Amino acid sequence: MTRKKSNPPVPLDDQICFAIYSAGMAIQRVYKPLLDQLGLTYPQYLVLNVLWREDEQTVGGIAEKLALESSTLTPLLKRLETGGLVRRTRNPDNERQVVVALTDRGREIRSSAGCLGDALVASSGESPRRLGELNRDIKKLRDAIYAHAGQPERDGPNE
Repeated sequence: MTRKKSNPPVPLDDQICFAIYSAGMAIQRVYKPLLDQLGLTYPQYLVLNVLWREDEQTVGGIAEKLALESSTLTPLLKRLETGGLVRRTRNPDNERQVVVALTDRGREIRSSAGCLGDALVASSGESPRRLGELNRDIKKLRDAIYAHAGQPERDGPNE
């Protein structure tokens, strides 16, 4: 057996995957106090964001948009339902499907959630335009990676 030449890992600060991961963590830290005021976790906010764009979606459809497994999403949806923000019903045309819809309370929170974007702009020191450009660049990178991996492109919330 021949030994390959040693190829040490690239330092974390030089890895784009770590930069994106740690930026995501930093953004969630900015959002946390605001989400706490709304009584939401970040994953719950993501689910609501998907529903604010298009109400009454299947669990599978929401999971696909968030790049999650349906089994991961189910406990989250139960908590949102217990909190009175969504309701889950069986699709009468296909009993295997569960449809998730916003309640009036779930729709009302939308107007308060705009503060998250404002907080990100303020904390980043970037303009909304620059953050929009950065968002497009990161989505382009994500889509290229998905395409290379043979997976479909993901449509995230508010694209």
